[in-house]
Amino acid sequence: MKMQTNFLYALTLFLTASFGMLHAQNNNVNTEFGVKGGFNMSNLYSNDADDENILYGFNAGLYATLPISDFIAIQPEILFTTKGSKLDYNNAFASGNTKFKLSYIEVPLLVRVNITKNFNVHAGGYASYLVSSKVSGEGDFNFNQDIDTDDLNKFDAGLSAGVGVDFNPLSVGLRYNYGLTTIGKERTVLGTTYTFPDAKNSNLTLYLSYKLN
Repeated sequence: MKMQTNFLYALTLFLTASFGMLHAQNNNVNTEFGVKGGFNMSNLYSNDADDENILYGFNAGLYATLPISDFIAIQPEILFTTKGSKLDYNNAFASGNTKFKLSYIEVPLLVRVNITKNFNVHAGGYASYLVSSKVSGEGDFNFNQDIDTDDLNKFDAGLSAGVGVDFNPLSVGLRYNYGLTTIGKERTVLGTTYTFPDAKNSNLTLYLSYKLN
């Protein structure tokens, strides 16, 4: 019990000192409008297994930073972003890979905290709308086929968290998106209900932004 009390006391002191430092640094965050884009590393995960293969893609769009205090801001964005997964296979019959590509219009809404004037952490959520989907293959089997988006869940939502470094007018950052919505639709066939594909999006983004104002 004494150890827990000491830990809570030390944690309280640390948090008090940290917020005191933040308040002492005026205007750590300012109103911004800009453009951004980046490099995506995506895969899918499910309750049964994780997809460890990475599908590379991109994102691009607009952002705004709207301060609500000297160091906290709300940051809405609107992005075009690609997600999906990649499957590699190599057996006695064939070798190659299959890529499942999903393209979304995505709207993140984040709370941004500037620890210093040049370093921020941000977290929040996102909502996405599926605009296109396709599957392609390379290797012993080559194909490229569009998938009807009506066969998939058009809406995706999840959690976002990341860090950023500001150089004014450029910023770089790293963000992870954790999907909470299954990308496949629920179907009933011969009395059996299933979801296919029964998986959710997982996406790591390295981004670069440019402040316009």
